[in-house]
Amino acid sequence: MESQAATDLAPRLRALLEGLPEAQLPITYRQAAEALGLSPPRTIQRVALALEALMREDVAAGRPLIAALVVSRRGELPRAGFFELAVELGRLPAAPAEHVEAYRREREKALNGGG
Repeated sequence: MESQAATDLAPRLRALLEGLPEAQLPITYRQAAEALGLSPPRTIQRVALALEALMREDVAAGRPLIAALVVSRRGELPRAGFFELAVELGRLPAAPAEHVEAYRREREKALNGGG
């Protein structure tokens, strides 16, 4: 059921991210949840699951990870799950010391015509 909900939410989340002006990106998980009109419980978790679905779609299609445009409210980086899945999907290097720089490159690709 959770994965079905994420699959249903993913296209709406992609449309949101593709429609935002570059000056408004990246956005936080909470901003994404609010823009999609999600109500508790587990709004952030639902956004994260939808982002994971988008990551799998983007890797399969050879596109930059549009999920790189959503970050934690505590900084400029996505949550740990983004990095774990990006490594699993072969999009980021396995070495944690290289994650931030590789993420920034991925985010730039997504901003410059990614989706």
